Amino acid sequence: MKDSFLTQALIYLVASLVSVPLAKRFGLGAVLGYLLAGIAIGPSALHLVGHEGHDVMHFAEFGVVMMLFLVGLELRPQMLWSMRKSILGLGGLQVLGTFGAVTGIAVLFHLDIRVALALGMIAAMSSTAIVLSSLEERKLTSTEGGRAAFAVLLFQDISVIPILAIFPLLRAKGMVEDGLEGPAAGRPGWQQAILVLVAVAVVVLVARYALRFVFRFLAETHLREVFTVAALALVIGIAQLMESVGLSAALGTFLAGVVLAESPYRHQLEADIEPFKGIL
Repeated sequence: MKDSFLTQALIYLVASLVSVPLAKRFGLGAVLGYLLAGIAIGPSALHLVGHEGHDVMHFAEFGVVMMLFLVGLELRPQMLWSMRKSILGLGGLQVLGTFGAVTGIAVLFHLDIRVALALGMIAAMSSTAIVLSSLEERKLTSTEGGRAAFAVLLFQDISVIPILAIFPLLRAKGMVEDGLEGPAAGRPGWQQAILVLVAVAVVVLVARYALRFVFRFLAETHLREVFTVAALALVIGIAQLMESVGLSAALGTFLAGVVLAESPYRHQLEADIEPFKGIL
């Protein structure tokens, strides 16, 4: 009974209902409340969930994917252009500075150069989902510091594309495959890098040209539920495409959201996706 999917889901929900309000009451924030709830019910504390909770975690990951899709919908090209100095300046300084420092330290400890480069690129990234949630919760998104943090996050999200294209090239010859599925599985590093770039181009082109005609056709049916199904299918389809070539599913949906930000159906997409993101 304890290992059933419904039981696991109930444990997660009840733990969140208890931990998050308490964390908010003590001024710790909702994000920390969720983290404390996970620690409390995990194998290191109450043992209420363990490896059997992985199925439920997929839903949480899907929530992050939808959140970044919504973030992308808010980023119209004009806004990105107006923030270009902050994105390139602050974001570039943070990513390149962290990458250089961590890579240099790793080399000083006589690590292989490929390992050092990988560690540097990993350390330069941060969790967009956690940072954005914290900024929104504390109502800091419109402040100067919030905009600066957002610019850094944007540069990181954009940097993920070349980073994940480079990663396969760092794998040592004869190294065990990294578990990729689909077209990228079993291919040499340079071919995986090309597939990553092709997947990104497909997402941008489809979102820029094809989806507008699809949404226009669906809007003419005047059936709200059909549009909702299409929005969910879009998010899931892009996430699956990105994961098949080793890219972050959240990054793919973020790119699609940015491209669709100028679409006349942007507000409809936001209204259909928002409830699912909030629950997950």
